[in-house]
Amino acid sequence: MPKILLIDDDPAFCLMLKGYLKRQQYEVETAYTANDGLRVLKASSFDLILTDFRLPDKDGLELLSQIRVLTQEVPVILMTTYADIRTAVRAIKMGAFEYITKPINPDETLLVIKNALNRKAEAEQEAVSTASAGSFQFVRGQSPQAEQIEEFISLVAPTNLSVIIEGESGTGKEYVARMIHEQSKRHDRPFVAIDCGALSKELAGSELFGYVKGAFTGALQDKRGQFEAAEGGTLFLDEIGNLPYEVQVKLLRALQERKVRKLGSTTDQNVDVRVLAATNEDLVQAVANGQFREDLYHRLNEFKINLPPLRDRDGDVVLFANHFLQQANRELEKAVQGFDAATEDAMLRYNWPGNLRELKNVVKRAVLLAKSEFVTLQELPAEIVHYTPAPQQASVAYSPHDPMETDLKSINERTEREMILAMLERVKYNKSKAARLLNIDRKTLYNKLKLYNIEI
Repeated sequence: MPKILLIDDDPAFCLMLKGYLKRQQYEVETAYTANDGLRVLKASSFDLILTDFRLPDKDGLELLSQIRVLTQEVPVILMTTYADIRTAVRAIKMGAFEYITKPINPDETLLVIKNALNRKAEAEQEAVSTASAGSFQFVRGQSPQAEQIEEFISLVAPTNLSVIIEGESGTGKEYVARMIHEQSKRHDRPFVAIDCGALSKELAGSELFGYVKGAFTGALQDKRGQFEAAEGGTLFLDEIGNLPYEVQVKLLRALQERKVRKLGSTTDQNVDVRVLAATNEDLVQAVANGQFREDLYHRLNEFKINLPPLRDRDGDVVLFANHFLQQANRELEKAVQGFDAATEDAMLRYNWPGNLRELKNVVKRAVLLAKSEFVTLQELPAEIVHYTPAPQQASVAYSPHDPMETDLKSINERTEREMILAMLERVKYNKSKAARLLNIDRKTLYNKLKLYNIEI
């Protein structure tokens, strides 16, 4: 009987979900805080972890990183509200298997759990099928932007140039990296991906370069790093801007000298690895702020590919949606034919802050819920159905004889303040929703509220 660890601070919810899962022939243990969950995980083995994103003592990202220190194999499913989707997407990149939105749908939850428990066998099968079925089509489209991306990939793939891939979360940066690898001369060698955002200063060095037995307390045997694991192939460093500054120095040396040194070792090891890096930050600004080494930036930036957000890819939304629909049909054993006109219109109108990853999850959920041959508005989240684009700021025409405000910074700040106030009023002062619709994170919104003296 598969064993599940359920972590949620709502005892009534835990009791309900535990009873449901037991009826489905699963053994369930519960914990009400992240620390309790970690203690239970250390004391026993589990086949799957199902956890709420917001817990009293930790959030889902911090908990996930600590789970991954204890085990790399156990799949983790996050339960989250729709407002936390941006962060849930990042959690998937850190190694979470999937996220489901609250209030949960029992059938959807059961399906995700079954998929997670079969992940190893499915991963092996998927590795073969995706290569032939072309899973990399996630980042292909009919828009001019998509055609340019493909052109850049075909140009840079046969070379050994390091590449920086820029784009918002969910735009398909890892898919582009995989396409570059598949079209390169290293395609028959390993492709190793690592999320730098999930690495603490203490873990980053050992994960990238490895360590020898006795290097520190708990180092009971030698561990090979990701550079060694990718020997002869490609190492993909996702969210490179989050790499601790101290580790950036070691990475620069590895790139320049093609050598790495394991923690605790006194000898260097030669490596032959092509490095591809991705970021959703402005690295040029990070260099200017002293947060990212300029020499490392120039070493990585031998070629750059910018991925536009889904909302800027004219004509690609419905194309991708239909592709994900066919995938969902195969996975869920359904036969949904497409989307009705109102649903397509809603998807085209929405701004997709989570980009391709969000679109894929929305389509998969809609296919699961669909009761007819076509997906209708009833199967879409309310945030998409009722979404209205932010009003365009009217342009102001100045006469050369009129008095004119020439302080561009003041004009921009006043416009930004007015837009934030208008958005907050429209969403009834829901700051999470306002941040998502303004395409900024909550921390940035709080900083701007403080900057403009906006009190809520």
